[in-house]
Amino acid sequence: MSTAVAAIDYLNLALYLLAGAAALRVWRRSGSRAGGWSASAFGVLAVVVVVGRVLPDDPTGAMAVVLRVLILLLVCFPYLLYRFTRSFEVASARVARLVGLLTLAMLAWTIALPTLPGRGDPRPAWFWAYVAAFLVHWTLLTAVSARLLWRAGRDQPSVARRRMRLLAVATVVITAALFLGVPGGSRDSVLALVAAAVSSLSAITFAIALDPPALVRAIWRRPEQDRIQAAIGELMRAHDERDVAARVLPPMARLVGASGVALVAPGGRLLGSHPDPDAPPADEAPETLAIDLEGTTLLVRTSRYAPFFGTEELQLLRTLGWMTALALDHARLLAGEREARAALERADELKTQFVAFAAHELRSPIATVVGLVETLEQRDGQLRPDLALELRRTLAEQARRVRLLVDQLLDLSRLDAEAVEISVEPVAVRAQVEQIVESLGDPSVELAIEPALAAELDTVAFGHIVENLITNAIRYGSAPIVVRAVQSDRHFRLTVEDRGPGVPPDFVPQLFERFARADETRDVPGGSGLGLAIARSYAQAHQGDLVYEPAAGGGARFELVLPRRQASAAVDG
Repeated sequence: MSTAVAAIDYLNLALYLLAGAAALRVWRRSGSRAGGWSASAFGVLAVVVVVGRVLPDDPTGAMAVVLRVLILLLVCFPYLLYRFTRSFEVASARVARLVGLLTLAMLAWTIALPTLPGRGDPRPAWFWAYVAAFLVHWTLLTAVSARLLWRAGRDQPSVARRRMRLLAVATVVITAALFLGVPGGSRDSVLALVAAAVSSLSAITFAIALDPPALVRAIWRRPEQDRIQAAIGELMRAHDERDVAARVLPPMARLVGASGVALVAPGGRLLGSHPDPDAPPADEAPETLAIDLEGTTLLVRTSRYAPFFGTEELQLLRTLGWMTALALDHARLLAGEREARAALERADELKTQFVAFAAHELRSPIATVVGLVETLEQRDGQLRPDLALELRRTLAEQARRVRLLVDQLLDLSRLDAEAVEISVEPVAVRAQVEQIVESLGDPSVELAIEPALAAELDTVAFGHIVENLITNAIRYGSAPIVVRAVQSDRHFRLTVEDRGPGVPPDFVPQLFERFARADETRDVPGGSGLGLAIARSYAQAHQGDLVYEPAAGGGARFELVLPRRQASAAVDG
């Protein structure tokens, strides 16, 4: 029996050295505070086992001093282990002070012991009191450490969870080995053999938990690997940025046990999150890890345990992040291709619409102009003066109509080519609008604009917008037509409101599209379906917008909104 115990003791010597070396390797790789406490704890344990193996059974003199030092180191082990588990989250000052005082008390008691009984010597009551206090101190600290590790591993990924729970188990096992070895007794006893074997089990468990072999890690990581492979397979099938985020963020979160993962595009635009990047874990304080993916940022809210127990998982996360960046580039290329195709289709549609428009809208006035010119040229002397005058008026009206249509088409082509240059300057708003109203010659237009109102505007763009809005109200609305304008600290607003039938609700989504005309207005002469499209394009070129809503008392209400600060900045520049 003693031979078996001796063999296991040599095995334990190697195993605890292995555990200490594993803790040292982890510390050198991570350089973290937790790694330092871990290396200290298991380094102390390795020293105790190695030196204790070469001590005589009944040390005297200098060897007795060495034995006392080993006992002091053994007292420190549960405290160092406790500090390792507490390095991930801050304990209350009261608990930390209590643990420190208990450890200092045990260290002082160990130094104050008068003698240390040898093997087979009688053990007085003061010695058993010390052993009881030692066991209480050890058990209390290791129990707290084991509980913290087991509980914290609950929401961790596979490798981290198994490492943390193996450490918890090993802590319980070494405490059991300590209790089994306390009675002392013969090394030929079954109890001594069981204690040695339990100690071996704790050493093996510690070594595997601290630095698992690559094969063991691979086996443990299999669930996450399967999810990652599935996510990679899904990535390239994503059709846009948000689809990429939806496919990859859940497996990312599971890979590192994150409480929240988010992808943020350049400029702070959120592409997606899972499940909620703002929600910390229930039992532990979160760490926020930001990974830059060439402009796109991957934000990960993971636990404080991840940098120590999940270093490889974090490396895998970075690798998956770079693959996500490639998928985002691919999705952006696809989106650009779709947009280009849509633009080409839209351009083709506009070309078709233009041909139809030219054939329908231009042919009629041009044919009228040609017919009138030929009539006047061939029969001018034969016509009554009043009839000749009427024909000339009609000719002028049709010529103006052709010119208006051509001007509208030129405006659209310049807006499409982004060749409209916006140059702002101080404008007396009421005077500008009065000129437009006078040129249209309709007395039903009322102005509710303060004479002193001045705004920084592009006069050409502003004139096109207001003329089209008032013309639209005259053509399709009813009096009174009221033009209002106000200016705040941030915006200039102009509204044109009439009391006509308004825009049919089902036509509102198409209101600003080119060549779009409601069925109710197709018989109204002079309309081309271009005025509102041109007005809105000019508003957007002016960094603003043109919006529609039904008027409160019935009718149509169009509002031009231009940002005041942007205009002022353009003037200053």
